[in-house]
Amino acid sequence: MAFYPDFSNWEITEEEKNSLMEYLSSQNSETLEQVAQSATPEIKQIISQNVRGLLGMLPSSEFNIQVVTNKENLANLLASAMMTGYFLRQMEQRRDLEENLLQTDSFNKPSQD
Repeated sequence: MAFYPDFSNWEITEEEKNSLMEYLSSQNSETLEQVAQSATPEIKQIISQNVRGLLGMLPSSEFNIQVVTNKENLANLLASAMMTGYFLRQMEQRRDLEENLLQTDSFNKPSQD
């Protein structure tokens, strides 16, 4: 999964600017790349399936598929994929926390002898 960390080249109008974009622009590319690479294979698979679902699921072996869109629709697709990624990462962390708590709880229970 590719990641383009150079936010300085993005053409953002004054009304599109926001504090997150300013924060991302102030980060060095190595930090952004490291965060992007921290996505697990499970998350990458779900995002890939989600994007394919948004674009259509025609098998490329049987169809010559070309996607044509404008800049705004492509930006919306990117935003959707990013939000899906953030949501999935949060759910993954929640799952891991719940599993750890269950293990801790069963470890700390007194035996019923």
